[in-house]
Amino acid sequence: MDPNLRGQWSSKIGFILAGAGAAIGLGNIWRFSYVAGENGGAAFVLVYLFFVIFLGIPLMIGELALGRFTQKNPVGAFTTIKNKPIWKFAGFWGILTCLGILSFYSVIAGWTFGYIFKMLSGDAYGYQTFVSDPYVEVGLFAVFLLFTAGIVYGGVEKGIEKWSKILMPLLLLILIALIVYANFLEGSSKGLEFYLKPDLSKITPKVILSAVGQAMFSLSLGMGLMITYGSYLSKKENIFVSGTSIALLDTLIAIMAGFVIFPALFAMGENPEAGPSLVFVVLPKLFVNMPAGQLVGAFFFILLSIAALTSTISMLEVPVAYFVDEKKVNRKKIVIYATIFTFIMGIPSALSQGTVDFFTNFGLLPKSLSSPDFLSHMNFIFGDFAIVLGALLLSIFVGWVWGTKPAIDEINQGSMKFHKIAPIWAFFMKYIIPIMIILIFLSLFNIF
Repeated sequence: MDPNLRGQWSSKIGFILAGAGAAIGLGNIWRFSYVAGENGGAAFVLVYLFFVIFLGIPLMIGELALGRFTQKNPVGAFTTIKNKPIWKFAGFWGILTCLGILSFYSVIAGWTFGYIFKMLSGDAYGYQTFVSDPYVEVGLFAVFLLFTAGIVYGGVEKGIEKWSKILMPLLLLILIALIVYANFLEGSSKGLEFYLKPDLSKITPKVILSAVGQAMFSLSLGMGLMITYGSYLSKKENIFVSGTSIALLDTLIAIMAGFVIFPALFAMGENPEAGPSLVFVVLPKLFVNMPAGQLVGAFFFILLSIAALTSTISMLEVPVAYFVDEKKVNRKKIVIYATIFTFIMGIPSALSQGTVDFFTNFGLLPKSLSSPDFLSHMNFIFGDFAIVLGALLLSIFVGWVWGTKPAIDEINQGSMKFHKIAPIWAFFMKYIIPIMIILIFLSLFNIF
């Protein structure tokens, strides 16, 4: 097979698992759990589900349709329809966003991999020592990037699709086992009440905006990622069903993660509002005090590592697809070059947790936007700002530049029933979604 040719998904289930894998990551387990804990538990979950349905799914379908219509990467997709500098920028913005997120996300993913061995050794403490060791940090970061590159190196069908079919069911099995275990702990029922019984008085503007932001982050929208995955779809595939399935499977994993974390937290009398340190500081202490806790903790971090890996392979695929499509570069060569570039880009993040003072106290952004370390800066710039801007540009492009009519015609191929709800989808793409995204944008800078 010519390595310069575009790949294609070999089956519908393969695409759905790969797409869900792209969306499912640390955002579903690590980020969802601590954001839900900080924002009232069940009240947050209720609002989050609302925005997944009314913002996430329509935007997901729009991205997939644009990708399949053009059969291109983000740059090619935008410029094929409207070859203007602003839309070329929008495509490159998606590629840069994926590389930026991949560079710091793989550092955190390396921690999850390292914690498997910490748990097996019974070491639940020393988080700060662990993340400030340069050899451990850079080593784990490099190992995780190599795992990612190895899968993308294999191509669409034999790499991404093949491994998604293995990793996604494995992730579900481990998660189900952990749910059963956590909910048989004494005192776990209080955690279920916190998670499932909403107190509507806790729904504040902050909770609403946190839920919108989490829905966007969790579904990996606005990065050109779903454009790229959509470009590997055949015309007979049902975009509406596939896009909805990806969004619902992604959401299911996040909800299931809550059924592990909150019952376990309350069973051990811990505070659900522990914030970002919840997974790496609070939960390991919990696990070692449980029956068979070392093994349970190891399985939990295996789960996190799998979730992270299914996301990192999709982020690397976006720049790879651009160079294969537009520059006709050999896939295997560009995987190597992109991996080396990402590794160099990510070293400051790996050294910013106490190892190198310059990166630890980088302090370029104001404290209201980010913690002073380099990794937190990258998280804000690429994980918050870049995703939101990308989603805004995408919604305007699909709703107003490409137009909802040709978009609907594309979605209707393989989905003849979509026309029944097409006017509602079009209204959301043109009006509701851009307004919601602008509000998120304003909230990022504490304007709204």
